[in-house]
Amino acid sequence: MSQWESLLGLAARARKVTMGEEFVLKDVRAGRAKLVILAGDAGASTKKRVTDKCASYQVPLIEVSDRYTIGAALGKDMRVIVSVTESGFANKLKQLLS
Repeated sequence: MSQWESLLGLAARARKVTMGEEFVLKDVRAGRAKLVILAGDAGASTKKRVTDKCASYQVPLIEVSDRYTIGAALGKDMRVIVSVTESGFANKLKQLLS
């Protein structure tokens, strides 16, 4: 497991992560999302909706390999999209993923 995956898992245990498309988009609209992480194998419509929403609300969006990587980091089966709601975690994740 890479550093960013461990950090994402830690953020999830600290309850600073939101999972699921509707909840993530709600966080983006409310200004709570500091970073959105999207699986590279997400569906085209999901990708477009999330990309557009993040762009209009100026929320950083990072795409990672696939849904299984995100899921493993969170200790779940698979997750297509997550948002990080705490700026410390978000900044460190951006640094590790860039």
